Amino acid sequence: MDNKEKLEKLKEKIENCENCDLWKTRTNVVPGYGNPEAEIIFIGEGPGKNEDQQGMPFVGRAGKILDKLLEHIGLEREDIYIANILKCRPPENRNPNTSEIKTCTPYLDEQIKIIKPKVVGCLGNFSSKYIMEKFGLKNKIESISSMRGKIYKIKNLDGEIKIIPLFHPAVATYNPSKIEILKKDFEILKKEIN
Repeated sequence: MDNKEKLEKLKEKIENCENCDLWKTRTNVVPGYGNPEAEIIFIGEGPGKNEDQQGMPFVGRAGKILDKLLEHIGLEREDIYIANILKCRPPENRNPNTSEIKTCTPYLDEQIKIIKPKVVGCLGNFSSKYIMEKFGLKNKIESISSMRGKIYKIKNLDGEIKIIPLFHPAVATYNPSKIEILKKDFEILKKEIN
């Protein structure tokens, strides 16, 4: 089975998931999207309203900013893979809670295992914290403002993975001056796959 088929099979599992209460309020599950052979996987927090309606990650305002950032470094969505910590929208776009993260992240772990990315771009606090803990970097966790743009290298059975915490693109919808910081951090990320 190739990566595309493995991800399709996983998608079916995610679509039928009722492991936490979020399935009761979702319109659509948002498993992930992109290139099954991607060198970069971006991980967000959870679907918002637009994502829940369309079943696709990062299709709202933050998604438009993400697209601009990708364009800035010469990439398109077809070059990368995008997933979230949670596959269902938390009501009112509230933060994910600990039990939801614990219940849902085995799906994300499986996506990472299938894709075997060289670079993991963590979009925001929740994904940065989860990925850093997952890869044994708990002692390196700081605020997203302190970690953003830094490269954390880990070795596992699949080789070296570079973890790069980033501000969530939504930050630029509230504070447009952050777009320049995001652009610089995405340039760092681009260098790591070249």
